[in-house]
Order: sequence, then C-alpha cells, then structure tokens
Amino acid sequence: MVLVLALRLPLLWFGLPLTAAELRALLVGERLRGGAMPYRDLYDGTAPLAAATFAALDAVLSRPVWLYRIFALILLLVQALRLNVVFNRYDVHPERGYIAALTYLVVGSVSTDLDALSPLLLGHTFIVFALSALLPTSREGYDNRRLFRAGFLIGLGALCYLPLTLFLIVGLFAVIIFAANSFRSTLLLLCGFSFPYASIGTFFFYIGAVPGFVQFHLQPGLTDLITSGLPAGLQLRLLIVPSVVLVLALLRSLGTSLGLVFQVKFRQMMMVWLVVAIATAAVERGAAPGVLVLLLPPLAYLSLFLWQRYQRAWMLELLLVIIFSAAVVLRYRAQVPGLEAILHMPAESRFGLQPDPRYAAIHDHTLLVLGPDDRAYFNNHPATPYLDWTLSQADFGHLMEYAAVVRIAQKMGPTPPDYLIDQSAKVPRLKQLLPGIFGLYELTSTPGLYRRRQPGSVFSGNK
Repeated sequence: MVLVLALRLPLLWFGLPLTAAELRALLVGERLRGGAMPYRDLYDGTAPLAAATFAALDAVLSRPVWLYRIFALILLLVQALRLNVVFNRYDVHPERGYIAALTYLVVGSVSTDLDALSPLLLGHTFIVFALSALLPTSREGYDNRRLFRAGFLIGLGALCYLPLTLFLIVGLFAVIIFAANSFRSTLLLLCGFSFPYASIGTFFFYIGAVPGFVQFHLQPGLTDLITSGLPAGLQLRLLIVPSVVLVLALLRSLGTSLGLVFQVKFRQMMMVWLVVAIATAAVERGAAPGVLVLLLPPLAYLSLFLWQRYQRAWMLELLLVIIFSAAVVLRYRAQVPGLEAILHMPAESRFGLQPDPRYAAIHDHTLLVLGPDDRAYFNNHPATPYLDWTLSQADFGHLMEYAAVVRIAQKMGPTPPDYLIDQSAKVPRLKQLLPGIFGLYELTSTPGLYRRRQPGSVFSGNK
C-alpha cells in the first residue's frame, strides 16, 4: 500500500488536466443533480448507473474533479484487494500472499488513464465482485443464490458500461465447468443479469424515458461510446509493460502443473476471462477511458505463477524492481525533461482538455453548444438536453422534419441559454424555423458566438 500510494499520489497532488470523459461526467452529474432525468431530459449515452453515480458525487460538491480522482483511486484499491482476497480464500494457487494485489496496482499505475473516474472503471468493480459468486462454495456445486447474485452484479456492471455485458460469457463458462445442472444454473445467471435492467426499465417507463433509454443506451449497442482522447499509437505503447508482464506470467503458468482439479478449472476460467477482456477492449478499439483495467484481473492471477518460488529468487526480486521502475518512468515521464522524446511517448496530460480561449470572457453562464467541441462548458453550464452532439443529431440533423423542430422548441425550455456557440452553421436555419426562440440571439464579435438579448433591449454585436 505504501509503495502504490507513493507511486500514485504525488502526480495526483500536482494535478492532471481534465479529460474528455471527466468533463462529460461532470456535465451529466450537474444536469441530473439539477433535476434532469436521463434519456428524457438529456441527450447523452452515459449508462444509467454511472450517470447516477456522477450525480451523487456532484451533490457532495459542485464540479468535484478532485473527488473523482480520489474515488477512482479507492475503486482501484478495492478491486485489487477484493481480487486478492478471493484468490487466497479459494486457494486458486498453491501459494498465498498479497503479491497479486501489488502487481494489480503497480501495473495499473503505468498510465494515468486509471487516475480518472470512468464508467468502465466503475462497472469493472462489480465484475470483480461477481468473481467470488461464480465459484462454488463446495466441490459438489453451487448455491443457487450465488449464481443469481453473480448475474445481478454483471448486470450492474453493464448498467455502468454496456460492453461489460460480454462478461456473461465468463459466467456461462463457469457454469459449464463448475455446475452440476448447467441448464438451471444458466437460467439463474441470466435472470440475475436481467433483473437490474428490468428494474431500471420499469423506472424509466414511469418517467416516460423508455424511448430515450432504448435510443441512447441500447440501440448504439457496444459502440458509439465516448473515447479517452488519446492517440491509438500512444495507447498501444502504454500497453507494452502490461503486455510483457502478462506474456511472461502466461508462459510460466503453462509450465506449472496444478494438483487440485478446482485450481485447473479456475485457471481455465481466467483464460476465458482474458479473452473476454481483450474482446471488451476491442469493442472501442482500445479507446475507452480506463481500458487498461480490463487486463488487470487475469494479469494479477497469472502473476501468481510468475512470482512463485524459483531456484534463483534474486531474479524475481530484480524483475519486480524492473516492473516498478518502468511504472515510475512511464508515469512521471512528463516531469523529466527530454524523457518523452527518448521514449517517443508524449505524456497523457498533453492530450487533456483546456478551456477554449475564444470564450474566456464567458463565465458562469448557460450555454448551448451546437457542435462536438464542448470545451466552452469548462466555466459554464449546459442549459438544454442537447449535451452529446452526435446523439443530438436525432433533432438537429432533421430540421426538414416538423416533429424534430417541435422537439427542439420544447427542449429549449422556458428559459433559453444565455449564449449559443454555433460550430455547425445551424443558427441561421433555426432562426427561420423558430424565430420566437432563436430570433432573440445576436451574433457577437466572436465568430459563431451568439448572445441572447432580453426582449426590448438593444444589443450591439461589437460589445
């Protein structure tokens, strides 16, 4: 714990730029805390349980960036310790200890991507807790309630990040290799998974948000989710250290014979877990925020074989020092002049979001951004449901349709935003279609920036 905190806390103390995913989470939490309902009053694809978490954090503190970072660190610690407890309790390896948790946290510190709270990191916590429920309490078979709980936890994970649904494959494989009655056990697992979705679907039915829930959460399926903003080449290079550790551990595990049948079956299940984790990461082409966390559970398990007793014990100590040093170098490469150029790996902080200087004069106002660049929300607040521009095309992309124009008029609400930022040249057309709403906006001296004038006031665009 001391090693890991010493590795992670200094950079968090110095501060990291806000990521695109964090800004979206802040805006979603702010809107929900203000009374908006997801999928009914918000055009955003954030999964419902993740959105509720962001709203709860925003209720504690407005725009709580540092609270997000602390919560992300706590989630990672909880995942590592919980996984280690399961390994020790069920004797999945002949040797017990806490080296699996140490490996989990050290390798997870290679990139600052896991310092930011993301729906994937939140949902993955439920997947880790589902592991113990997938294991039989005795060698004879399952307790039925445990299988239902395993499916329920996987369902909660999917309600945070939809592609985590793929971990049902791990659950089904566990049922096949551990359960005596595979058919009934499979139904229990699937019923447990369906229960959270049935509950949240009932809630959305009563608030009239089912069409939006289907359109923005279910219809996109496993794609069209927000990305981390890091270049694909950088993300692949950041996975070099975890991949090397994973390959070394995998090679050593294949050469190790296990005495208990349960240990052999557990290793098979973790191999399936590794395949599913890679498939889940590939859904977003590895661009999802926090994607490294998917590889950590199988890596932590396989590392038990890597760190098991060896004739030359000093080699294992040296390897651990090398891995820890690599994590330090990669994590703090921006603080060492010239190190980024030597490694050909720019720091993740260089791809963080910064406030748009064109709108520096606008502070603490309500906005509507008609375009994909939402940096103007740094110091301002969204005032309409149109948060995600891609999803907002359901209305703004169909201005020739009467129903879409009516929805826009309704969604603008009784108090339109103070400013419009037109990145897609929509305002002139909107003024023709809805002059009572958009006719109040006048172009300022900043290109694309419209300010709402009060009825009866005189506004000069040069002010």
